[in-house]
Amino acid sequence: AYVQGFTWALEHDYLYICEMDADFSHSPEDLVKLVKTVKLGEADVAIGSRYIRGISIVNWPLNRLILSYGANIYARLVTGLPVRDTTAGFKCIHRRVLEAIDIDRIRSNGYAFQIELHFRAYKAGFTLKEVSIIFREREEGVSKMSKSIVREAVWRVWSLRLRSFFGRL
Repeated sequence: AYVQGFTWALEHDYLYICEMDADFSHSPEDLVKLVKTVKLGEADVAIGSRYIRGISIVNWPLNRLILSYGANIYARLVTGLPVRDTTAGFKCIHRRVLEAIDIDRIRSNGYAFQIELHFRAYKAGFTLKEVSIIFREREEGVSKMSKSIVREAVWRVWSLRLRSFFGRL
């Protein structure tokens, strides 16, 4: 769905492409900060970050918070990404990033998709900047978190690092 949405935006000549959850965990008002960051040239990818100023999450159970925070530390250590919230799904991306990284080559799903998108943009030389947001537990829908999503993220970061090392990203 991410790739289809990005492709549609590129085909319709959008300059700034935003991604966010549709479950009301991201505040639409924060989109202004993300778009402004990219529009002013402060970054090519502006990431709505839950972890740039400590932990900015409301109403999450402790086990979910520990899993998310730990996963982000792990992904940072393995990939070298200069981003505290590697799994963030709230961002604004300049179209040149999506054109350059060939989004059709992204094979990840779930949280690994977010890590892979950030990693590919970073390795392609684009600037990533985190913008502090407050993330709230969803008001609608249910979590897609599963053991297979966690497993994919655990192994995908190593795959990305190795493929990058061998020039096959």
